[in-house]
Amino acid sequence: MTTHVQQLAEFAVACRDKGLPDQVRDDVTGRVLDVLGNCLAAYAEPDGDAAPAVLRAVRRWGGVEEASAIGSGHRLPAPSAALVNGTLAHALDYDDTHLPSVLHPSAPVVPAALAAAEATGASGAALVSAVAAGVEVCNRLGMASYLPEARNSLFFEKGQHATSICGTLGAAVAAGLLFGLSADGVAHAAGVAASMGAGLIEANRTGGTIKRVHCGWAAHSGVSAAVLALEGVTGPPTVLEGRFGFFEAWLDGRFDESALMSDLGDRWELLRTVYKPYPTNHFTHPAIDCALALRAGGLSPDDVEEIELGVPAPVLRTIAEPREDKINPRSPYHAKFSGPYTVAAALYGGGGLGLALDDFASLAPERLELAGRVRCVADERASEIFPRAFAAVMRVRLRDGSTLEHRVDSSRGGPEHPLTAEELAVKFRTNAGRLLPQDQVDALVTAVADLPSAPSASPLLCLTVAR
Repeated sequence: MTTHVQQLAEFAVACRDKGLPDQVRDDVTGRVLDVLGNCLAAYAEPDGDAAPAVLRAVRRWGGVEEASAIGSGHRLPAPSAALVNGTLAHALDYDDTHLPSVLHPSAPVVPAALAAAEATGASGAALVSAVAAGVEVCNRLGMASYLPEARNSLFFEKGQHATSICGTLGAAVAAGLLFGLSADGVAHAAGVAASMGAGLIEANRTGGTIKRVHCGWAAHSGVSAAVLALEGVTGPPTVLEGRFGFFEAWLDGRFDESALMSDLGDRWELLRTVYKPYPTNHFTHPAIDCALALRAGGLSPDDVEEIELGVPAPVLRTIAEPREDKINPRSPYHAKFSGPYTVAAALYGGGGLGLALDDFASLAPERLELAGRVRCVADERASEIFPRAFAAVMRVRLRDGSTLEHRVDSSRGGPEHPLTAEELAVKFRTNAGRLLPQDQVDALVTAVADLPSAPSASPLLCLTVAR
């Protein structure tokens, strides 16, 4: 009997050997571009963040120069390059999100695929197919953990980071394809990777830089697992559904088999992965939308007496608790996970598509003061919608005693309001422009668009290392 991991591996190899639907292929090139933009923007951040620390660590390790650490000019062993680039991809919390599993598939999978493609000299088409297969596997593992009755992922309920756990297997599948593994080999790579995936999301609540490394470690583990499988290390055939397998270990044996396996190759969860317009935790986005709308209608922060922010009940632990940490974030990065602070930032107005990276360069005193006047509560309607979309309602009591209210049932960039091609271009050019001159930004856009017909993916990485 063919096991789940074997079926997923056969699907992945078919992506490589038989090609992709046009819509899927075009979608993947957009995701590669978004990841590269996020990586470049993160590399341009001031020193002292997680990504520079990871780069210093992997340079200490040394090894064979196989793949590029984006933006640095350094070449590293493929697993080390994947570690750096995956950390960069997730460092700014600007990466895409799959709904309703609420994980970020491209940040671990694309860096793993880029490193493996550069190490093997793979074609652009091979890179695109590998990313498609890896993201799809990652998303389906995430969907298998989604509990409709709880309207949440069981990973999240248990404090586990689904992105890094599922992303490790997706990264292994992508890398395995690029290393030329057969279906059996890809199954072994995923089976090996299942012993490597990990991640806790406590840092979302109380701080710490480790969460930014989660996608890097997933990419690193995925590439490492693929190389181990290439050299003969094997994984258990029942690694997913077995008595001591993935779902038993992480989810107490509870998983949705249909969400994992049904219509594989016909129904693409990859296409349900949405882009972020703001560089903050995705749960904060509908609140930001509300604040920007009220600001556009004339609301001034000086007029605010108090704000009640209604959000889905499951997200309160991430963006509202502990309250003292959320109204007084420990760092600009920690502020990205604060409902009160992101609302305050939006009411004062930001750049890019409404809030941009520069708006989190420091913790502004006036925004901190306003954040202290924001109270987060559970909203029944938003909870009913979550996590098919992210919703919120903002009720503002003004100093003159009057009130204002604005509700968003699907945040900008979400399923009901996807970002346009023009908005995605603004995001990429703003991000990449933090590190590259305009001619190299333009060249990178062209190179990614031409990936499906490119004989090699390596020039794509070469464009990102000049500084």
